[in-house]
Amino acid sequence: MDISVYRSEELTDADRAAWTTMQAKAFRDGLPQMANPFLSPEFALAVGRCRRGVRIAVMREDGPDGEPVAFFPYQRTTAGVGRAIALGLSDCQGIVHGPGFRCDAGELLAACGLAIWEFDHLAQGQQPFEHSIKGTFSSPVMDVEAGWEAYVARLRERSGRGTKGRLKLERKLAQAVGEVRYVHDERDPAMLRTLMAWKSAQYRKTGRSDRFAHAWITRLVDDLFHTHTESFAGLLSVLYADGRPVAAHFGLRSEQVVACWFPAYDPAFAKFSPGMVQHLRMAQGAAAEGISYLDLGRGHRDHKEVLKTGELSVSEGWVTRRHPVALAHRARRAPVRALRNTVVSRPELFRPADRLLKSVGKVHAWRKAS
Repeated sequence: MDISVYRSEELTDADRAAWTTMQAKAFRDGLPQMANPFLSPEFALAVGRCRRGVRIAVMREDGPDGEPVAFFPYQRTTAGVGRAIALGLSDCQGIVHGPGFRCDAGELLAACGLAIWEFDHLAQGQQPFEHSIKGTFSSPVMDVEAGWEAYVARLRERSGRGTKGRLKLERKLAQAVGEVRYVHDERDPAMLRTLMAWKSAQYRKTGRSDRFAHAWITRLVDDLFHTHTESFAGLLSVLYADGRPVAAHFGLRSEQVVACWFPAYDPAFAKFSPGMVQHLRMAQGAAAEGISYLDLGRGHRDHKEVLKTGELSVSEGWVTRRHPVALAHRARRAPVRALRNTVVSRPELFRPADRLLKSVGKVHAWRKAS
């Protein structure tokens, strides 16, 4: 197999078109996660405009002039440490390929100049990396392929009374505040800034690291917001009440999948659960556009458990070659990942840790106000 490696800006239009076509066939080929927008060429190229070390390996079976059979986007350091594109930020990673694809992981890493490649949201069906998985986790989805009414019917099967109450939330918001209006694809960049401000405040309040304090993430989101093609778009959805934004969400859309990413709301309206109303409206809008499912992302959260009608899975781990750089990287990263996963997976540990983070967030807010 021929493996050619390109900088993101060097990818040809023909290869980019082949990549997009491969994603468009993903559902027909029985590989639905291959259609995830985090695996799209647009996402890889946008990260390449904001971060160094982005590379794309193009695999061909018939020599350097043959048709591509797979694409492997990744990031690398000069020492040969590789990571999934935007590791820690992207929610679906791996090789984009068609049915029956196989290759040797060691051969791929050697061609890419990598001693190790680390991932934390590896898609299902990644044959070259299947023996390198250290843990697998659920990624809840909202299945709207059969339409909005079918989705709601499935929610009612699980919790009829709860679903009825959640569907009434929008009416309660309208009665208390004013007319509710939902914009599925908001193009006002000022609203993107509002969402970022809400999200930053939420991160700080809960003691989490503020992702939008990193200039490259802000640039990336802004770049993706302005990217709109037939096969990909940065999707900003906004819920308004009495003309005022009360909730918003920025995610990515491919032809058949919406990847949920950055949801937030105005805390002044928290009692009306605007985030829940926002997600239900997003599902309705996605169904109207012919989207198959909304991927809520890895991890268990209350709203995901309520909204999901199915689950995919993603994995984490690293694939290595015999190399001192690989040994050193694993020795440094493995304990951190193991500790995090233990805390997240055990409620008796996660709840105290979550309360501690929120307490730290309150202290930081108090100091800032003082």
